[in-house]
Amino acid sequence: MLSLLISLQTLVTTAKDRLREDQKGATAVEYGLLVGLIAVVIIGVVVVLGPQLGDIFTDVSEQLPASDAPKPAVPAAG
Repeated sequence: MLSLLISLQTLVTTAKDRLREDQKGATAVEYGLLVGLIAVVIIGVVVVLGPQLGDIFTDVSEQLPASDAPKPAVPAAG
């Protein structure tokens, strides 16, 4: 009877350990998917709003007072 209880306790302990390891792996996968989704959203926003943001920064930089520093080169559109 004692042997059966020890075996049962070992089985439960092993199952708990495996479940914890599986949860850690599942959590890592979930975080990876979340990071991927956030990256896709950021890329989408940049693609959609990029030209408008560029125009806003250009307007702001043109309204600033001139300085002795040279203006940065503007990349060609396209």
